[in-house]
Amino acid sequence: MFQQVIRAHELLSDPHVTSERIVGIIREIGTYRVEVKEEKEIATTQFLKVWVPGRQGKSSGGDAPTLGVVGNLGGVGARPEIVGLVSDADGAITALSVLLKLITMHQCGDSIAGDVIVSTHICPQAPTIPHDPVPFMGNPTREALTKNQNYVDASMDAIVHVETSRGNRVINWRGFAITPTIKENYILRVSNDLMDIMQNVTGDVPRIVPLTTQDVTPVDNGLYHMNGLAQETMVSDAPIVGVALTGVVPVAGCATGASQTLDMEAAARFIVEVANAYTAGKCSFYDADEFLKITTLYGSMKHLRKSS
Repeated sequence: MFQQVIRAHELLSDPHVTSERIVGIIREIGTYRVEVKEEKEIATTQFLKVWVPGRQGKSSGGDAPTLGVVGNLGGVGARPEIVGLVSDADGAITALSVLLKLITMHQCGDSIAGDVIVSTHICPQAPTIPHDPVPFMGNPTREALTKNQNYVDASMDAIVHVETSRGNRVINWRGFAITPTIKENYILRVSNDLMDIMQNVTGDVPRIVPLTTQDVTPVDNGLYHMNGLAQETMVSDAPIVGVALTGVVPVAGCATGASQTLDMEAAARFIVEVANAYTAGKCSFYDADEFLKITTLYGSMKHLRKSS
């Protein structure tokens, strides 16, 4: 998927990039349902959501499950303070790469079973914020919930969330890693099916992100968060798995020249394979019976969605 990654990288490197320009490129390939919503709060950003239909997807009257792919970030740039594409853009680059690959497959008649909804946002002028051990890119919206609500669609039966995750000291390997499944603010065990796909794609042992309870509370509640992985659990009951782009050493989200093409290509390829398997009913994010048992024993964890 190098072609798709390089194309997405170049598109988002443009300081004047807009969702409309990306939509224009999508329209050149085929006709797809697209939503663009602009938010003007701390900075202006455009949320982009694109539906790629599957052979037996809900959009065509079928019953195959729908996968959501969220490319999360603060912004693709921090202009005028910082010139160039920032490391934080990698979530959007990877998600757009997945989108470009899926619509190319669809046009070639190689569609997967179910629908896929890809969402991200485009902000070339996002703020930066202090964070330990390295600075983060800030959100262009005042409320983190604004992003989650724009990312998520009610028809998503499961969500893959991809994001740069190099600004910490607990993930210290190069490439990408996956989180345990998060459902309704429970951190569940890691999906064996997803680990199988990951080792097939990478030819290596699966790498797992060590999430904490703080990470499945609202990111703007004042608690320490490693990053924003799985924040969609604040607005969705669907099972969510984070895909973290990782590094051996901490790298600031506002650093330029830090995007790793090899890592994004592998992560994007993994997500395409997950979409293929999940929508065909060959991959499970969690054990439904076990989730029923844990909620019966210990109740709901949705109280973790409160910001205060």
